[in-house]
Formats: sequence, structure tokens, C-alpha cells
Amino acid sequence: MSIPKNPDPAKLVVSCFMNSKACLEKFFSLLEEVCGPVDIISRWLDFDYTNYYYREMGSPLFRKVFAFKNLIAQDELARIKEKTNEIENRFAISGKRAVNIDPGYLVSSRFVLATGKEYSHRIYIGHRIYADLTLMYSKKEGFKTLEWTYPDYASQSMLSFLSKVRDKYLLDLKASKGKK
Repeated sequence: MSIPKNPDPAKLVVSCFMNSKACLEKFFSLLEEVCGPVDIISRWLDFDYTNYYYREMGSPLFRKVFAFKNLIAQDELARIKEKTNEIENRFAISGKRAVNIDPGYLVSSRFVLATGKEYSHRIYIGHRIYADLTLMYSKKEGFKTLEWTYPDYASQSMLSFLSKVRDKYLLDLKASKGKK
């Protein structure tokens, strides 16, 4: 028999891509209202792995990824995705998004993204949101991609950034357990 236990809190990671870097200034304070203070920020990354978003958002697209200071309960992800969807809608122009905001969380063994799209490897987590197991982590290999991992999340620049976030998460987790 398995004995249920509370899961470790997670490091909230949010990816934002847009067709204008200046767009970030417009919505960043709202993102902090939802997610809390930022801990780590990626450099600007090109978002050129697919043209899927070009019709809606134009091109070229630029991405920033944020890791937030406060650890979250893993079951908060659906609520956070709802809130980031509201931010996307607030800045949409004629029904087209100016920014795509993808929240996820990182724990020691995996990186999970929230999505509204159902698929076989995605688990329903409530509020019309699914959890997409995007990357797994092993001590031997580091982050491992899966057959469905989006190419941009499999890129070396993303994996390197998420490795830094994971290192910080482990320190944060240790500190949070020391407070109890």
C-alpha cells in the first residue's frame, strides 16, 4: 500500500513570447501580481522553432523566461494558467494575442507546463487545464526530453536556463524545509 504524502512545493517558471520586446513592459507588473517577485530571468531568446504562431502574433517572436522566488503548491498550476490566460486576453488586439504566456513548474525530477489542450500524455488538473510533462531530470543525464517535448524546450539555451533554475530551486527547497 502506498502512503499518501504532501508533494514538495515547486518553482514557478513562466515563459512569455511576443513579437515586440517592448510588449514586456506592458504586462510584466500583472505577471508579478499573479506570480510574485521574480528570482531568475533568461536572456532574450529567439522563438523560431515553429511558424505556428506567426499568423496570430506576427514574426519574429522573442521569448523571456522567468523563474519566481516564492515556491508554489503543485496544485496551483491550473489557477495560475487561468490568470495568465486573462493577461493574454487583456492585451489581445482584435482577438489576436500580443503575448503568449506559458506557466509551468519545476521540481527536482521534472518540468511540467500547463496547457488548455488535451492529449494522451497530458493529465487533467482542473479548471479546463492539463499538465504536460515536458522534461524529466535524472542525476546521470540531466534534463531528458520526451518524444512530445516541444523543440524550443529541448533547445540547449532552454535546458541550460532550466538547469540554473533547478539549482536555485534545490537551495530554496532546502531553506523552506529548514524553516519548519
